[in-house]
Amino acid sequence: MYKVFRPLLFRLDPETAHGLTLSLLRLAGLFPPSRALLEALFAAPEKPVEVFGLRFKNPVGLAAGYDKDALALRGLAALGFGHLEVGTVTLRPQPGNPKPRLFRLVEDEAVINRMGFPGQGATKVAYRLSSAVPRPRSAVIGVNLGKNKDTPLEAAAEDYVALMRVFAPLADYLAINVSSPNTVGLRRLQGREMLKNLLRQISAERATCNVQRPILVKLAPDLSDDELDDALEVIFDAGMDGVIATNTTLGRAGLRSRHREESGGLSGSPLRVRSEAALEKVVKRLEGRLPVVSVGGIMSPEDAKRRLEMGAALVQVYTGLVYAGPGLVKEIVRVC
Repeated sequence: MYKVFRPLLFRLDPETAHGLTLSLLRLAGLFPPSRALLEALFAAPEKPVEVFGLRFKNPVGLAAGYDKDALALRGLAALGFGHLEVGTVTLRPQPGNPKPRLFRLVEDEAVINRMGFPGQGATKVAYRLSSAVPRPRSAVIGVNLGKNKDTPLEAAAEDYVALMRVFAPLADYLAINVSSPNTVGLRRLQGREMLKNLLRQISAERATCNVQRPILVKLAPDLSDDELDDALEVIFDAGMDGVIATNTTLGRAGLRSRHREESGGLSGSPLRVRSEAALEKVVKRLEGRLPVVSVGGIMSPEDAKRRLEMGAALVQVYTGLVYAGPGLVKEIVRVC
């Protein structure tokens, strides 16, 4: 079915097409008959996984960036995901970077985005995750946290701590995003001293919370071996619960599309090799001390199966859905 609709969607501007599909999923999730239809179409066998103290019905999740403001969780859950990662959410609303800021690289099965964390802010997302709004019971809900563009790096921890206070009671886990290439300076927070300072304050805040949630840290695929070693050491020493590897890349090797020179983070098939290499390094260095969520360049069931065989506890998809369609989730679960 998706093969029929994809050419129509691809005639639209990428951000318009994304907004349309998200709106349709939101509407489908609101009404029991349409939600049941989705569940019937995309039903997958249960393959439970227990990771960082949570039970997932299967190892396949939706990566952050697809549903930034938690608009369509029930519709998305009906597609068979074991978990959904909302966000990236910032403390205050912000428009993100100027448009155009999302580009399809069809020849490369890739996407470049320079969105810059556009979103409605923590208050509205928190409301949608609260008991006031029905939420899916079938999927674990994570919230990916980021700093506002106008928050200085030296004050970034204040944003993350404030976001933790809002979302710890509402999410099943939290993800600390210090690796997006589209907020100026953000990736500097992956450096040893800045990351140590940030995670120290996050850890201290968690110790005071009434609700304890697992906290993961999302890293870039572009770190050198020494930078990766430093980041993983800091993450482990700070008592974090897992690593998400990886975010989008700034690399452009081998691209054919006319959009290849656009600035922003690259995802999709060209990220596969780099993300797998990062996963291999992270798994080797952590030696089982922390679970790893693998994301980036997972475009087929075989890609996902390979990541799990390499040692990932969970996988996440996003750009793969753009090119393969929503049936990708069920296909992955069947082979994993």
